[in-house]
Amino acid sequence: MVPILDRPDPAETRPERVIAASSCTLTEACVERARTLLVAAGCEVVVFHATGKGGAAMEAEIRAGRCAGVLDLALGELADALCGGAMSAGPTRLTAAAERDVPQVVAPGGMDVVRFLALDAVPRAAIARPLEVHGPALTLLRTTPSEAAALGQALGAKAARAPATTRVLLPRRGLSALDLEGRAGADRGARAALFAALRAAAGATPVRELDLHLLDPALAFAAARELLGLLAERTADRA
Repeated sequence: MVPILDRPDPAETRPERVIAASSCTLTEACVERARTLLVAAGCEVVVFHATGKGGAAMEAEIRAGRCAGVLDLALGELADALCGGAMSAGPTRLTAAAERDVPQVVAPGGMDVVRFLALDAVPRAAIARPLEVHGPALTLLRTTPSEAAALGQALGAKAARAPATTRVLLPRRGLSALDLEGRAGADRGARAALFAALRAAAGATPVRELDLHLLDPALAFAAARELLGLLAERTADRA
């Protein structure tokens, strides 16, 4: 079990670094806690909202060389790209850090749903699946195990491009505020399918399964500590 601490030990590393972080409504509690921990350790964190345009903007900043690290805990844009949702960031999402050799910590936050702008945009064949309507401009549709497996494969393949600078965290107890036990969106089978496919595709990239929900404070601590460790390794290599 990952310990719950107020912040990573600043004696381990205090990098003055710009970190790009993805966030969305379903993962923002985790991202905000991790951001606070990184700031306490000396980082500047720029948060991009995973709305399609936000993810594309984050990739552009990383590709331009303006980020020393990436905290990517909101990857719903990948689900939208694969499953026909409304907030895809295109095929280059989650590629810039590998191309630029930038340290990144990744978790499949928000990959349990596909986002549509309205209920009537949901495919008729999927309308009986678990979904949540969040006003007239947002409907969240639960991914199926087969979709989850395809998403895991896609995420694992992207993570495999940079095994030395990428770490993947898998929260066994849920991927978002909707993927909670007792809610209609909770699906252990879909989660297991995503994790298995991701592991099979990730190659030599380190993947850690944690007995936590994405929104557990210990998950944010683990993500921040992993990223600080990668940044410290990078600093040592360049010394």
